[in-house]
Amino acid sequence: MVNMTLKTTFQSHEIDAPMTEALPSWTRGRAMAMPPLPPNFEEAQLAFRSHGLNVHYGTNHALRNVSIDIPQRQVTAFIGPSGCGKSTFLRCLNRMNDLIPTAKVSGDLRFHGQDVHARGVNPVILRRKVGMVFQKPNPFPKSIFENVAYGLRLEGNLSKAQIKDRVTEALAAAHLLQEVENRLDQPGTALSGGQQQRLCIARALAVKPDVILMDEPCSALDPLATSKIEDLIIELRQQYTVVIVTHNMQQAARVSDYTAFFYLGELVEYGPTRQIFENPGDDRTEAYITGRFG
Repeated sequence: MVNMTLKTTFQSHEIDAPMTEALPSWTRGRAMAMPPLPPNFEEAQLAFRSHGLNVHYGTNHALRNVSIDIPQRQVTAFIGPSGCGKSTFLRCLNRMNDLIPTAKVSGDLRFHGQDVHARGVNPVILRRKVGMVFQKPNPFPKSIFENVAYGLRLEGNLSKAQIKDRVTEALAAAHLLQEVENRLDQPGTALSGGQQQRLCIARALAVKPDVILMDEPCSALDPLATSKIEDLIIELRQQYTVVIVTHNMQQAARVSDYTAFFYLGELVEYGPTRQIFENPGDDRTEAYITGRFG
């Protein structure tokens, strides 16, 4: 028997979690058929609740019967290999899959108790409440100021002074104001990659959402820029629900409170991040976080 040690960081606390290679290989199936382990939240504590959620892209069954509770004002990380369904599920949360012609979503998904697919639910309004930050920074070809003000102008009921205040507030919340306050009229595309990503976060924050979704927000950034985004994520949970997709196991351990592991379109395991990394209940979860596949 060869002992392995998974060393990672849980929000600045180093954890040594002993592992063993004596478990069956993930390629031969799991030893115990354990269901996901959703935390026991009260309804009022939840941002999202899904039950039996399925997504098809044409004939491809991309997401299979996903049931999960996502708590408010916590950071929840989705992990798993490429093509496992984690980004597909993230896009369900603000109906971004509606924009894909071949996508078909079935099952129950609720945001603060309301069915997001019910008649009368405007997806545009939903996306104001559930903002999205994408993998690659996507600033508009406008000034730094106008990038952040874009969504505010669409609201149509704010004065110039109110818009200015909200832009300043959002840039400060994204830890970008001090770096750009003297050049707000310059193009957002002229910023560095990390600054552009924080600009996109500020743009999402300006409309005062309840939730921030982040789809691998640091994958294109250098370590310093990544560190700034991670610090920001930890700070944002004081006011917002944050859901992040990441391939970086250390990042999930550092910033998240809860972690969900997806594999082949299924939610394999879900629970407090420390539990998932220290004592996973499914062989496939352990195989993934210890680097045996993915």
